[in-house]
Amino acid sequence: MTKRGWSLFLAMCLIWGLPYLFIRIAVEDVSPAALVFLRTALAALVLLPIALVRREVGPVLARWRPLTLFAVIEIMIPWVLLGHAEQRISSSLAGLLVAAVPLFGALAFLVTAHAERFSATQTGGLVLGFVGVACLVGLDVHHIDVLAVAEMLGVAICYAAGPLVLARSFADVSGLGVMACALTLTAVVYTPFGLLDPPTDVPAEGWLSIVVLALVCTALAFVIFLELIKVAGPTRATIITYVNPAVAIALGVLLLDERLTTGMLVGFPLILVGCVVAAGGRGATEAAAPEPAADVALEVEAAAEAAVEVADPDADPEPQISSL
Repeated sequence: MTKRGWSLFLAMCLIWGLPYLFIRIAVEDVSPAALVFLRTALAALVLLPIALVRREVGPVLARWRPLTLFAVIEIMIPWVLLGHAEQRISSSLAGLLVAAVPLFGALAFLVTAHAERFSATQTGGLVLGFVGVACLVGLDVHHIDVLAVAEMLGVAICYAAGPLVLARSFADVSGLGVMACALTLTAVVYTPFGLLDPPTDVPAEGWLSIVVLALVCTALAFVIFLELIKVAGPTRATIITYVNPAVAIALGVLLLDERLTTGMLVGFPLILVGCVVAAGGRGATEAAAPEPAADVALEVEAAAEAAVEVADPDADPEPQISSL
């Protein structure tokens, strides 16, 4: 990978490790629903004009049903759950629980019409990963909120299911267009929450957190991620999934004085190894008969190659992400 690719990779590792810190700060003064409205509205103000100029909105709106489903699963539900959970658990724990996304993604693939047999090694990876989740929660059970943990697992399930919608319905359109439309739709739906429960007396650090979440962790992050896929390829780009939780832990411990618990020290390595093994390479049978994407750790991977092709029409054609 080139120096530029490494720079983009490191930027994404940091940027998508930041949200848990800033959500934790923001929800001290803003309700989770109002935070979703502010974050999506500001991000949409940046991404939607870009998508309109590039004429990437029309093809997405023509598929409004899967767009609505994607927005609900990937943004509307998980973001409010995430904000509500972080009112009662640390940002470090939230980041670690989201690390279970690849595990739920693997299980979600099993119940689709394109279910495949997992190898013994991959099955062992799934088991190991969920043992890590159990250690993460069980070893610190006296210090955490069980409802908040359940909400975070709901977030992980949503994040794992959202890319399946992308893979099936939007693999041939711009990923930027999909996200711009989904963010705009979410902002419209959450507008009443922003108006009925407007933030008041929010300190400067609270507003800074909201702006960073919207402009850096959402709008800028998506643009950089598409560029990273263009430079490094989708497979290498997904490695950031395994680095983000470590960034979340470090920021929480260093900036918010959060405790580094036994559950984190034991559970995170198990989750990390389990994800890598469970999301390992497919066998020869799949190479002969491609199936829709199973490794769906990131919400934009399924449509990213199509977005790259739109951004650079002269680029060499690449296989669609929906067929690995």
